[in-house]
Parts: sequence; structure tokens; C-alpha cells
Amino acid sequence: MAGGPQAGAGPGHRGRAVFLDRDGVLNRAIMRDGRPYPPGDVAAVEIPAGAAQLLGRLKSAGFDLVVVTNQPDVARGTQTRARIEAINAHLAALLPLDEVVVCYADGDHPDRKPNPGMLLDAARRRGLDLARSWMVGDRHSDILAGARAGCRTILLGSGYGEAASAAPTLQLADLGEAVQHILSHDAIIEPHPLGHPMSDLVINPTQLKVQIWADGADKAGILELDKNPVIKGFTTNPSLMAKVGIKDYPAFAKDLLTSITVKPVSFEVFSDDLVDMERQARLITTWGKNVYTKIPITNTKGESCIPLIRKLAKEGVKLNVTALLTLKQVVETADAVRGGAPSVVSVFAGRIADTGRDPVPYMHACAAILEDVPSAMLLWASTRELLNIYQAEETRCGVITVPHDVLKKLSGVGRGLGEMSLDTVKGFLKDSTGAGFKL
Repeated sequence: MAGGPQAGAGPGHRGRAVFLDRDGVLNRAIMRDGRPYPPGDVAAVEIPAGAAQLLGRLKSAGFDLVVVTNQPDVARGTQTRARIEAINAHLAALLPLDEVVVCYADGDHPDRKPNPGMLLDAARRRGLDLARSWMVGDRHSDILAGARAGCRTILLGSGYGEAASAAPTLQLADLGEAVQHILSHDAIIEPHPLGHPMSDLVINPTQLKVQIWADGADKAGILELDKNPVIKGFTTNPSLMAKVGIKDYPAFAKDLLTSITVKPVSFEVFSDDLVDMERQARLITTWGKNVYTKIPITNTKGESCIPLIRKLAKEGVKLNVTALLTLKQVVETADAVRGGAPSVVSVFAGRIADTGRDPVPYMHACAAILEDVPSAMLLWASTRELLNIYQAEETRCGVITVPHDVLKKLSGVGRGLGEMSLDTVKGFLKDSTGAGFKL
């Protein structure tokens, strides 16, 4: 590592971290001609009021705090390493930091942001789960480094008008807002004191590795869900569109994609003829780089779509292979998409449950089949209840599609069962009184 770790380093091993840029996040950047610069020495360092307390809250919540900072002025000869180290030691003395990692290189270096080297090395040393970690910075190079490392990202401020190379998970005003968001969305939710749940802890959905894709065709609902950082993608189908009265499929899709430009969106072919199905698939894939084209495992005649799936996957078409219900279909699909474009393999776990079969062991088997197909993610489809999200996590699914009405229940995650029991009884009384029943 160019520069390596400095100041406050410790074993950590708490599993997750908040990576922090230095200048513009922990200390105020020096602005000249509208551009941010680092302070030249300790005397020029200005730490925002309350920063130590804010970072202390993150530490108390179990996060490692790792600073990752580019300091190329050393390589350029306009700054000394000794001054940089003095500034870092000053920050480490005043703030509850676990580690300060510095890249002194100029130009394209694997450790220099937007490259993720500093984050990846820190994660290896400290035993961190990058998917459960955050990168907080004030420049788009910070955001791209975090995204490349697999972290969620928060951009503070406007990014100084720099061109965005990666969209942040969130864009917030300052460190205070960032800490508040991280704590409110990443805490392990304790049960309500009145409750006596069968398990001691319920995990906040933001900590799950499985991606939640909202399943629906209500545009207003989709755009509202897009604001929720828990929602990582969207899927729809002709049946859902018909239910909400959509008449022009392509017009609806293209209009939606003007708003959803980064998160994956899945649109489905509907032809029953394999040749025309290919035509529709090629058309749909032109609608956007974030589009996954949904193709069923067979048509209504039982004719296999595997040859078409294999052909499109090899040509770079992102696929959502849908309506799978047998392990044989999963094996065939895994073989068809292996080595091709990114794809999702949609197994209808909810419909399996409708037959009286427990889908969890079945989905474990599907995950095992797809283990050697890194380009494919297992998708839990036909979600019936909120618990299915946690079952999808348990079975190592990459994605679960969840209807909008089930997503509304996310607010109840971790709620005390005793409190819910009391509210249920209150509801009984309200309904019977309102109906005027007498005995």
C-alpha cells in the first residue's frame, strides 16, 4: 500500500466499518477557486463541531472507523510526508478513529481513489464485510472507490460540480446526516420490551446480503420505493401492467427508465413463439443498460427456451430466467448462462410453498447448483410474506422480488410481539364496538 496504515490502528474485527475520507469530511477542506484542497499543516486543520461525538456513536454501534485519504502532493513535491503524518496524528488524537490509511501516490495507482485498494486492504486486515460497510466522502472519487469495493456510499454535499462516475447510495448534507442515516438503517433492531420473541434479535433489512427488488407496475409506487435504500431493483410483467390499466407496454417501460437509470429493472417477453420471443428480447434489451430481459423457462406448449437463453447470454444480454420450479430446470439454466452476461435465475419459491412443500431446503439446493456460476444470482420469486425475505437470505439467494403490499410491512420489522398482541386486542374491541354488537 502506498503510505500504509497510520495512527490508531487496532485489531477491530467487528465485521463492518465506516470508511471516511479525510479532507472535506473529518476536517474542512481549504477552498480555492471553487476547488477543495487539504490543509497545509496542523494549524490549518478545522474539525467541524460535534464530529467526535458523531463518530463516537458509530463506534458504540460496532463500526470500525477507517480513514482512507489520497495525499498526492507528497509525490508532486508540494507537501512533506512528515506534515501529512502530523495532521493525521492530530486527527487521531481528537477523534475516535481505528485507522488512518494514506495513499501518497500520484496518477493511477491501485490504492489511490477512485481505485479501491485502501478499502480492500483494510477489509482484509480487519476482517470486514464490505457489503455491510459504508464509504463516506465529499468527492465522486470517494464514491467510486466505495462502489468498487462493494460498499454502500454516501456523498456529502454537491461533489464540487465534478462529473459523477458512480451514483452514491445516498447524497446528504453533512456528517451529522450521514451518521444519523447509518445508525437508523444499520442498527440491529432490539425487540420491544413487551415482546418475548422466539429469537433474541431481528436483523434490519439494510444489513441483509440478499437484494430486495420491488415487484409491481404502479409507477408512482415504484418511484416512491426508489427513494428507499433497501430497494435495490425493480421487476414487473405484463400481468401486473394489465392490472393497473397500462395499454402501451414499450411506452410505460421507456418512461419508467427515464427515472430508474441505475438500479436494475426487469421487463418480460410475452410472445409464445420462440422466434418472436427472441425478437422481443432483443428489443427489450435496447431500452437501457440496467434492463434485465425476463424469459420463461418454456413457452405454453412446453417447448424449452434453454437454447434461446444460452444464445442470448453468450451474446451479452442480461437475463432474468423465470418460472422455474424443478431442480432439473435450475441445472439446465445454470449450464445455459454459465460464462455469459449477468443473469438472475428466478425460482418460484412461493408457488412451491403453495403445494405444501417447504421451499427452504429446495432453495438451498438451487443455491448449491449455482455456486459455480458466478455470473448468475438465485432469485426467490412469488414472495407471499415478509418472512420470505429472511428465508431468501438464509438460502443464499442473491435477489428476492417482493410485491409492493408486502414491502409496506417492512416498518414492522423488529416490533415487539407483546405490543402487537395488545394492538390486536384493541382492534377487536374497536371493530366490535363500531359494529354495535351486543350480547
